[in-house]
Amino acid sequence: MSSHLLHTSFIPTAPPSLRRRPGCASPLPRTPLLVQSKIREIFMPALSSTMTEGKIVSWIKSEGDKLSKGESVVVVESDKADMDVESFYDGYLAAIVVDEGLSAAVGSTIALLAETEEEIALAIAQSKKTSSSSPAPAPPAPTSDAPKVFDEMPSPAPAMKASVGTNALGSAEHPASEGGKRVVASPYAKKLAKDFGVDLKGVFGSGPNGRVVAKDVEAALAAAKVSGGGGKVQTSEPPKPSGVDLGSVVPFTTMQGAVSRNMVESLAVPTFRVGYTFTTDALDALYKKIKSKGVTMTALLAKATALALVKHPVVNSSCRDGKSFTYNTHINVAVAVAIDGGLITPVLQDADKVDIYTLSRKWKELVDKARAKQLQPNEYTTGSFTLSNLGMFGVDRFDAILPPGTGAIMAVGASQPTVVGTKDGRIGMKTQMQVNVTADHRVIYGADLAAFLQTLSKIIEDPKDLTF
Repeated sequence: MSSHLLHTSFIPTAPPSLRRRPGCASPLPRTPLLVQSKIREIFMPALSSTMTEGKIVSWIKSEGDKLSKGESVVVVESDKADMDVESFYDGYLAAIVVDEGLSAAVGSTIALLAETEEEIALAIAQSKKTSSSSPAPAPPAPTSDAPKVFDEMPSPAPAMKASVGTNALGSAEHPASEGGKRVVASPYAKKLAKDFGVDLKGVFGSGPNGRVVAKDVEAALAAAKVSGGGGKVQTSEPPKPSGVDLGSVVPFTTMQGAVSRNMVESLAVPTFRVGYTFTTDALDALYKKIKSKGVTMTALLAKATALALVKHPVVNSSCRDGKSFTYNTHINVAVAVAIDGGLITPVLQDADKVDIYTLSRKWKELVDKARAKQLQPNEYTTGSFTLSNLGMFGVDRFDAILPPGTGAIMAVGASQPTVVGTKDGRIGMKTQMQVNVTADHRVIYGADLAAFLQTLSKIIEDPKDLTF
């Protein structure tokens, strides 16, 4: 993923003596060596509509490196994803203002870009002048706003030391290390490597442009355990139960800060909840029949929900200003996914129009991108209705919090065999699933939700339309 550095500005470096003064009889002669330099400020970009600050995950380029337009310069952690940010100009990365691991507000300067190699020294001087004139920042105080994160992870003592040989994991110079200067890795991969003492320079990255992701570190650990001499694992001390320092105070990550703001914002919306019980025997039978073709239960539930929303557009509507509401033109079903350090809702767009097989493939793709923190903003911010499923954990019922800007969210529990009474007065066994829908009461009323759930129940109990 990438984003252009669209916001830059010129920093004039010519001395005042070169500026034309009013009333002068003749202009000063031009001196070629003192032409006004083009030093551009690189700003922290807004990578999503809700982003207020970003964290520098890693600088792909180093100070002094030559840059080409469209070339990735830095990896920024937004409120939901890690994104490669590209240079919008040719030039040289003259000075890095915000180091790796630090956060900066959207629109603030994170680096300086010089047009020529000769201007690098001027940019460095400008950077030092700016930093020296700025007051030292006070330590961040814990508040309800997202704090600037200086070290988002605690520092537990290494539980395991893995010395990984290059014969097992590739060459000594990492493909994503810019000549061995640094290795580009996801935040979670860096945490795993730190916890288990793995040198990332010896880990082959499977992410974009060779970036090391969590599964690469886990593979390195597994290889170190089984290799005979190329990778030895030495246990220095017993591993900690959860890999955290008990009693430590840990600032929110950028994602946790965004989740916190959204949850607080949602409290201002008047909501109500309606529960319903579905009989899922027919849906379970369909799932077993087409599971081998790559169909997932999540896709089936999303498809069924989307078809029901077609008949109840008010449940797919949204209210943002408290004075009006919008009947959304697209049925985009967002599905909550737990990832390391937070929660994200990848969106199955136009779920009512996409066939179940394509929908399942798209869902798997979105989940992989979400766990690698590679989702584009339009892939997690465009949901019009949300599903949250904890059934795979055996949870039979729960309530979900309404995401801001949407009309409703449905919490899905597990399908479980249940003893029920039949219409003829006998006792039978059926598989049933309980759901609770939380809705914005400014727009959606109880009768609206009841009618929607009745329609959804009919689709789930007779799911023949899901495969068309």
